[in-house]
Amino acid sequence: MKEYHYVGLDVHKKVIAYCVKATDGTIIEEGNVDATRKELQSLVGKLPRPWAGAMEATLFTGWIYDFLLPHADELKVGHSYMLRAICASKRKNDRLDARKLADALRLRLVSAGVHAAAEIRELRTALRYRNKLTREEVKMKNKDGRAADGSRSRI
Repeated sequence: MKEYHYVGLDVHKKVIAYCVKATDGTIIEEGNVDATRKELQSLVGKLPRPWAGAMEATLFTGWIYDFLLPHADELKVGHSYMLRAICASKRKNDRLDARKLADALRLRLVSAGVHAAAEIRELRTALRYRNKLTREEVKMKNKDGRAADGSRSRI
């Protein structure tokens, strides 16, 4: 039977720190890659098979999850507050966080959070943008001193 590998990913806007651990907890590889599809593809090519991955839910997790899911046997996006309780410590940096995520996954401490499908995330983005435009429109109308119906306000 092949040995299973656990990958912890500490995701940020521009850089992803990763740590690959074996079943017994020994570190096989760790490092940083740029948060681009090209760099992630090269990372996937280097990862030993089979592997499972875990990352914390951030603003940038969505596209990374979608990209890595076909390559992983299991991929979990952990709830931020749950992982914060697991990984609380005084020493904190990206490399250590990636190690802790790999260990938490290895010990089955990562409970997968709810991760919306790509279509739902795109719809949410469009609705956020529409909401922002509506707020700006109301702000500009109020700045002019006119109410939404075109009449002057009595302020």
